[in-house]
Amino acid sequence: MTAATVGAPGVLQGVGVGRRAVVGPVAQVRSAPDVPPDAAVQVDGRPATPQETHAAVESAFAEVAESLRAQSAAAGGTVGDVLAATAQMAADNALRTQVLARVDAGEPPVAALDGVVDMFAAMFTQAGGYLAERVTDLRSVRDRVVARVLGLPDPGVPRLARPSVVVARDLAPADTAALDLENVLAIVTELGGPTGHTAIIAGQLGLPCVVRVTGATGLEDGVEVAVDAAAGTVTPHPGADLRAELDRRRAADELLTADTAPGATADGHAVALLANVGTPADAERLGGSGAEGVGLFRTEVLFLERTQAPTVEEQAEAYAAVLRALDGRKVVVRTLDAGADKPLAFATQPDEENPALGVRGYRLVRPHPELLRTQLEALARAQEATGTTPWVMAPMIATADEARDFAAQARAAGVATVGVMVEVPAVALRARDVLAEVDFVSLGTNDLAQYTMATDRLRGELADLLDAWQPAVLDLVAATAAAGVEAGKPVGVCGESASDPLMALVLVGLGVTSLSMAAGALPAVRYAVRRHTHERCVAMAAAARAARSAADGRAAVLALADPQVRATLGL
Repeated sequence: MTAATVGAPGVLQGVGVGRRAVVGPVAQVRSAPDVPPDAAVQVDGRPATPQETHAAVESAFAEVAESLRAQSAAAGGTVGDVLAATAQMAADNALRTQVLARVDAGEPPVAALDGVVDMFAAMFTQAGGYLAERVTDLRSVRDRVVARVLGLPDPGVPRLARPSVVVARDLAPADTAALDLENVLAIVTELGGPTGHTAIIAGQLGLPCVVRVTGATGLEDGVEVAVDAAAGTVTPHPGADLRAELDRRRAADELLTADTAPGATADGHAVALLANVGTPADAERLGGSGAEGVGLFRTEVLFLERTQAPTVEEQAEAYAAVLRALDGRKVVVRTLDAGADKPLAFATQPDEENPALGVRGYRLVRPHPELLRTQLEALARAQEATGTTPWVMAPMIATADEARDFAAQARAAGVATVGVMVEVPAVALRARDVLAEVDFVSLGTNDLAQYTMATDRLRGELADLLDAWQPAVLDLVAATAAAGVEAGKPVGVCGESASDPLMALVLVGLGVTSLSMAAGALPAVRYAVRRHTHERCVAMAAAARAARSAADGRAAVLALADPQVRATLGL
């Protein structure tokens, strides 16, 4: 992830997600229908009656919801989950009822939709976190309903006749899922953030993505652009030199993918290279990735967008599927990480003024102890059914006492290898005490940066503060890793920083024993680690921590990196 910077004239800057780069023609996404608020519904060429208008609006909501459900079923995985959530919004009774009430009172359908959607959008924005991220989905539903009511083409991605760079002000999940993947080279948006839906889905699909690119929608359809996710840049009319450089990088990436050996430094210091997954389908796709296991199984995907928690049987089936897919390789299961930006209809606390600091993650055991009990029981059943022993860890642990209590519950349920996430600075500072209670810890660097820098991780415009290179964040990683070395227990990283080949070297130098990331990031990280000795990694870590700023730290480490690695990976 690369923060927005100032670049060369004509080069558009943004926040890059991933490290791939491509060149291709721009395909601008169709904007919302440009119709006046008082546009009338037509039936057979005449203005509709009030009853016909009511029926048209009601039918439009139903058609949009059904269309999104169909896309969700076809997409599957993370994309399908996100689309299902958007379909649920289109089917929301409160949204539809309030719009129809205005229509029945004589308000034109477009004006009624705008009024209700604006009201809900203001509520979501004020709530912040996950709900704020849903505003794009809400407005996508509005645009699709307007188009259906007025008999206009659905807004969104045009039919792509050739491989193209999709450019939009923002992309709703429904738009992203509608992409013809055979003809999509990259995604560029003016809005969004590095942890928003577009970035997440682009990562899953392996597409280069740059968000928060001011001026992107001003690019003309068909103009050739170079999209470099590693640099966070979009370059119109790329010259021969830039094209040649990106071609070289792509060829190097293909060669790196062929190497699936276990992770280790040049002098044989082992570093387990693992993958992050959210569903059994994600795990099944790891076959040829070279992943040595799963370092983070995000189980909350099973819980989100449901009106009640999945049963023990449902959970056990999903957990067993992941264990079978990994065929004996390590699987680290994170218990339910909900609340804040991932609310649950059946467990979210009402009226939390700051949900990111509220009842989320492991703290849900306070009002809903049955959620953890059920999850641990399901995991134990999956273990028995597969004969594979998983590791389990709890998110949002803040004290050694919480770590002890979680470990006791997990072991009582029959899960022997127990750890916790290090996301709260207090745990990093007291890692020695925490490790006395558990078998391992895993650093969630996204949340650790958020809490260390007092910066909402969903605010794309603050990406510079959330930079993994911030020395204060690295100090906390170092404290945790040192405690792990002292205790002789594993310390992993499963946040975004693990997927950055240069940062991976720093983490190894700090004492981290495993790195877990999106499967597509594994080849570059494996190559970077293999080309440096452990001693050089230690020197890089010291240089990063000695810097006064994130930019200075990265520059100092880059200067110590092997020249061939810099050239091959385009660092």
